[in-house]
Amino acid sequence: MMSSCARASVAVRASSVTSTTSKNMCGARRGAVRACASNTTNARFALLFDCDGVIVETEELHRLAYNGAFEHYDVRIDGERVDWVVEYYDVLQNTVGGGKPKMKWHFNQNAWPTSSLFPTAPTTDAERDALVDALQDQKTVFYKKIVEEVAEARPGILELMDEAIADPTIAVGICSAATKAGFEKVVNSVVGVERLSKMDVVMAGDDVTRKKPDPLIYNLAREKVGLPASKCVVVEDSLVGLRAAVGAEMNCVITPTASTASADFIGEGAKAVFTTLAGVKLHAMFPNEATEPNFKF
Repeated sequence: MMSSCARASVAVRASSVTSTTSKNMCGARRGAVRACASNTTNARFALLFDCDGVIVETEELHRLAYNGAFEHYDVRIDGERVDWVVEYYDVLQNTVGGGKPKMKWHFNQNAWPTSSLFPTAPTTDAERDALVDALQDQKTVFYKKIVEEVAEARPGILELMDEAIADPTIAVGICSAATKAGFEKVVNSVVGVERLSKMDVVMAGDDVTRKKPDPLIYNLAREKVGLPASKCVVVEDSLVGLRAAVGAEMNCVITPTASTASADFIGEGAKAVFTTLAGVKLHAMFPNEATEPNFKF
């Protein structure tokens, strides 16, 4: 129950948040991100990046945004405000992929809460879905504001991405479990529209019916780039993402965050673990004339 967790202060207040609108790209529908100017011809390999935790260390930003949404709607279990402290969120993010699944898992494990939306805890699937949908929408508003103010790329990530984009034999993509609105804010702000327009595949959690650790998003990415799984390398930061990649029979390398560093990634099938991607070079992973990716460097 949440009563066993110490309360943490929430850094985001409803009064400080303003909504933003995602930019269109290459004639895509409003809110959509898609590639339109890929440089790839006769791809030998594919390099697929997760977003949260890989491109940007966003998990603390997500945690604060969830807590902001819980406060906004006065979400309570047994009279105590729901508040995800750091230690609990570290476990949660390594257990469940995607925002709505996280909340449903938490409420199912503890109790469905009361709120300003439902003064009596919801009991039907429709009511529970409505509560989670509203919380996710408000969380996204908070999250986009935080990203706009503080998000920055992890060391080495954009350099590796640029090398891959420039190599016509490497297909490049981003595959995230995050809700599209929050995902777009991160990639538009940090990766940039120009890089995104040159990618072969860009997918968010809303683009699939089952989120990580289900391998669906990576199976669909493989179909889009037209390569067998053995030719695809996924960059992830968590066990949830690793399990999705392994489930798709893809090679996976890990660049862990502080909250995921203690996991046994190699034991779960990762090919390599890099504390940072700074200094990791594309040609070392995909040597000229190689028929398989290389991870011994």
